[in-house]
Parts: sequence; C-alpha cells; structure tokens
Amino acid sequence: MSEIKNAAVLVFDVGGSHVSCAVCSGPEFQLGPVFKEHHPEEQTSEAFVDLLQRLGELASAGLRQLAGATLAMPSPFDFAAGVSLMRHKLPYLYGVDLRLALAQRFGWQPAEVSFVNDADAYLLGEIGAGAGRGFARVIGMTLGTGTGGGFAVNGKLVTEGPGVPRGGEIWDIPYEGGIVEDCLSTRAIEGGYQKRTGKACDVATIASAAAEDPAAQETFTEFGFHLGRVLGAILADFHPDAAVLGGGIAHASRLFLPAAQAELKGSNVQLRVSELWDRAPLVGCGVARFNSSSAVLPA
Repeated sequence: MSEIKNAAVLVFDVGGSHVSCAVCSGPEFQLGPVFKEHHPEEQTSEAFVDLLQRLGELASAGLRQLAGATLAMPSPFDFAAGVSLMRHKLPYLYGVDLRLALAQRFGWQPAEVSFVNDADAYLLGEIGAGAGRGFARVIGMTLGTGTGGGFAVNGKLVTEGPGVPRGGEIWDIPYEGGIVEDCLSTRAIEGGYQKRTGKACDVATIASAAAEDPAAQETFTEFGFHLGRVLGAILADFHPDAAVLGGGIAHASRLFLPAAQAELKGSNVQLRVSELWDRAPLVGCGVARFNSSSAVLPA
C-alpha cells in the first residue's frame, strides 16, 4: 500500500460536455496542472480514446512512471468492467471496454485502469482534501442540472444501509408528489422564478438579481427549504455529521443555506460548501485509487 500511496496516477473527470485530466500524487492527493477539452466533434469511441490519450500525455509530460489511471464517469456505467451503459449521453461509448482501450494506448495492464462514479468521486475528493475532512459520516450532494449524491462512512463509500437510498442515489427519491430532483435542480429554480414573474431566466441571472429582486430571493429560499427537508426528513436515518454541497447551484449557497439550516434546526448535521469545486472529482479519483475507497461497504 505504501508503494501506491507514493505513486502518481492519471485522473480523469468525464463530464457531459468536456473531459478534465491531471496527475494526482499520494499520499496528500495533490493535483498537477489540469488539462481540459470538449468532447470530440467526431462522435466515435476511437476519437474519445484519442482525447483521453492526448490529455493524459499532456498531464503526465516529464513523468517517467505512472501507476495507471482512474476515471470518474457518469452513470449508468459498469464500473467493475469498465464498460459504458449510457445510451442517452455519450451514446458512442455504449458497450465499449474503456479499460482495455485505455490500457492499450498507454501500454498498461487492464487492471491498472479503474473507474468510479462521478458523484462518488466528488464526495471522496472533498473528504480527502476538502470540505468533508474530519467527518465520519458524510453526504455529498451536487446541485446542478440534476441532483447527484453520495454517502461515505469513515472515508469509505456506502450504497446501502440505514438512511441510504437504493444504490446511494438521491435524485429519484420520491418527494412532494414527484422526486427530489424536481425540487433540487436548475429547472426547479428557473421554474420557480418563472412561476413568480413570468420571466424565463437561468440560475446565474436569478442569483445575480437576488439582492434587489424579492422573487429571486423567494425562489432560493424555497430551494433551501426543500434542501433542508430532504436532508432532515428523508436522509436523517443515515445520521450524517456533514453534508457537502457542490455543483453550479452551490456557488449561490448564501441565498439558500439560511433556509436549509432553519429546516435542520436541532439537527447535528453541518452544511458545508465545496472547497475543491470542479477539482473535487479529480482528487476523488486519486482518493479512490490510493485508499481503495470505491468499494461498496455497509453503512
């Protein structure tokens, strides 16, 4: 274990529109320069692997030896096999063995390439070197186009146990006649503001107007109310010490945290805002690799 903890690995964060890559070194999970590119215009698996190779070579320039790579991937994905199950996004990767393809490009053994869910990678990054440090039981929530989530106990990911929803997923938990994502997402904020004003605005515009716009303030207060309700009522049985909030909406946390904290009055859970932001999944890949924290454990 000490050998890999002192090694360097390539880490990738595969998003919906771009891929980021860096080298992560143990044991402090330090990132080198981050390189980022949009997905290739040629929508083929070969072009995608070309992109991974190009970014990996840029990030690792000058390094003599790497201990493989870990990639943060969105679901659905077979993380054990390294095979994409996505049809609605990045469909050209469906059924492709990315582990073998990347190993062949870099001259590695397939076992040197591993994968972790992107929301889990975000949480592991914040636990390893960000806002989740020092907490035993942590919920991670990424608030953006969707509602990502993850659960960890003593630095290990969990996907089952008391208070942990099926598969550790938060977005589709039944809530208020719909699901959580209906109330905790960009469309919830944009829809709430449009309902109040008749205006169609994006989240950033609504947030920037909140200082002088009561409708914007009310919209974010409502968002905070639902966030507090979800953490306090639905996820309380997990007994979290902290909830770490990331994603684009978390940049406007000053507008909704007071309402969320009001709903959590009497609870011991601390609401923390991401410290690493878009670097969190990259750091989390390093944490998963060095600590073998991607294993599913009981809560």
